[in-house]
Amino acid sequence: MTYPPIFALVRDNATASALLKTGNGPVRFWLFARAPQKGQANYGLPYAVWQQIGGAPENYMAGRPDADSPSLQVDAYAATAEEARAVANAIMYAIELDSYVVSLPSETKEQDTQLFRCSFDVDFITYRT
Repeated sequence: MTYPPIFALVRDNATASALLKTGNGPVRFWLFARAPQKGQANYGLPYAVWQQIGGAPENYMAGRPDADSPSLQVDAYAATAEEARAVANAIMYAIELDSYVVSLPSETKEQDTQLFRCSFDVDFITYRT
C-alpha cells in the first residue's frame, strides 16, 4: 500500500502552514499518536493530527491492484472554536485538489483538555509504483 501525501500538501500550503507553524518550529500536523503530550516538548496550539481509518485497494480480476484508496480522519485542535475551524478549513483547502473530502467538519470540545476539535474524513487515491 502507498500512503497519501497529506503532510506534504499541508506543509506546502501557505495558509495551512502559517496556522500550524511558529517561526522555525515544526509544522504541527502529526500522524496519530505522534503529537507531543504533556511533559514532552510543547509546540503550542493550534495543531492537527491525521490517521488512516480505512480504505481499500483498487482490485481487478486480471491482475494486482495498481492503486489504493485510503480513508483518513483529520482532527484540528485549538483553544477556540474559531481557530479550530480555521485550521480544519485550511487543511481541507490544502488537500482538496488531490483528494475527496467525504465529510464536512464535526465539532466537539474535549473534556480532558478543554480544547476545541474539528474533525473530517477524506479519501485519497494513491498509485503504486
